[in-house]
Amino acid sequence: MGLGVRWTVHGDGRNPAPGAVVRPDERLSWPRTAGLGAQHVVAMFGASFVAPVLMGLDPNLAIMMSGVATVIFLLATRGRVPSYLGCSLSFVGVAAVIRAQGGTSATVTGAVLVVGVALFLVGVAVQRFGARIIHAAMPPVVTGAVVMLIGFNLAPVTARTYWPQDQWVALLTMLFTGLAVVCLRGFWSRIAIFLGLVFGYGISWVFDRVFGMIHSVNGAGQLVDHWRLDFSAVGSANWIGLPSFHGPSFQWSAILVALPVVIALVAENAGHVKAVGEMTGDPLDDKLGTAISADGAASVLSTALGGPPNTTYSENIGVMAATRVYSTAAYWAAACFALLFGLCPKFGAVVAAIPGGVLGGITVILYGMIGLLGAQIWVHNKVDLRNPLNLVPVAAGVIIGVGGVGLKISDNFELSGIALGTIVVLSGYHVLRAMAPAHLKEQPPLLDEGTSSYDSADGDRPPGDRT
Repeated sequence: MGLGVRWTVHGDGRNPAPGAVVRPDERLSWPRTAGLGAQHVVAMFGASFVAPVLMGLDPNLAIMMSGVATVIFLLATRGRVPSYLGCSLSFVGVAAVIRAQGGTSATVTGAVLVVGVALFLVGVAVQRFGARIIHAAMPPVVTGAVVMLIGFNLAPVTARTYWPQDQWVALLTMLFTGLAVVCLRGFWSRIAIFLGLVFGYGISWVFDRVFGMIHSVNGAGQLVDHWRLDFSAVGSANWIGLPSFHGPSFQWSAILVALPVVIALVAENAGHVKAVGEMTGDPLDDKLGTAISADGAASVLSTALGGPPNTTYSENIGVMAATRVYSTAAYWAAACFALLFGLCPKFGAVVAAIPGGVLGGITVILYGMIGLLGAQIWVHNKVDLRNPLNLVPVAAGVIIGVGGVGLKISDNFELSGIALGTIVVLSGYHVLRAMAPAHLKEQPPLLDEGTSSYDSADGDRPPGDRT
């Protein structure tokens, strides 16, 4: 079987015919393919650069490893699943919790590396046994709750760290970003976060010129006079150079905080494979396990070098939907552009200079959107929260996760926040389900209509034959 790196030219290589699509194994002319690749880089730009900054990691390394991760994913799926892998926002809250407990960047990447290994093993299990094991262990009521508490757990980061650095820039950036998300159409709406960053840079520069320095807390939490936009590090940065690497460090307390994110990543990958399969008309059910494993392997490699974890990006699905070009050649081009950006320290210094107020305005929307994705999972799967079997574990887990409730196990070990909330939701649901009366268990099958085909397509084949 090929590696998916051979493409036939679609039509005249210029523009798809009206109503036609460029399939994953097709391409347009190389100049147009390069342009589409650049467009994919711009689409993932905002989140892929904001996430590592919020996690305290090197943005240059993040963008470079996103290119490497994309290559790994395309090779693993044999070019059948067009996708870009960028830095996962699901880990931002995890990084904040670990750092609040005194963890370093090495502690963060070590904990996330373990999550990457777990994700890889989940993918292997899905290849072997089918997707029903995911939905049996993590039904929509559990998945939605975990995604929700991961997002809402970030609220204190915005309120205490970013917003106070410049409340007016934060407010204006929030309003502009919200308008961009709602009012813009097509491709522009997909890069609304990036446009919000550009607007925030601009308004910070204007405020510095009009009002001078601001007296507020800076990124280190010190109350001082400082410029909103500080480009001092940009001038001293080299144009070409390697990003900074570091090895991981492993601590059980940090690992337990990070592990619940596996649930969110599995949901993201499954949704991505479903969406791409529906858009291209090519059933991709047999590639679900491979896609999950590839994401896990790419995240392990990235975090082993000191970079952030990766996941499939919905922003790039939007670009494909808008252009109707699903060519994996465009993603290879995007990966090459990302590698080049990663080798430009000056570019990373510009990203690292994002004013705190700008991050405050963007994260108000971004973190809330992450949390509300959990509610979207409930709505899509018709989860009945009137049923106490669903309501009780979700109610307890979400409050624990969002409120940072802790459970002290020993003098050196404590479960709290995301980790404890996920344990309560996951174990609480299954324990209560085992003990609940029969009438409370009368609900739709764990496999919803949108995912049941994962098993029906290969259900007649021996498990060992699934790829």
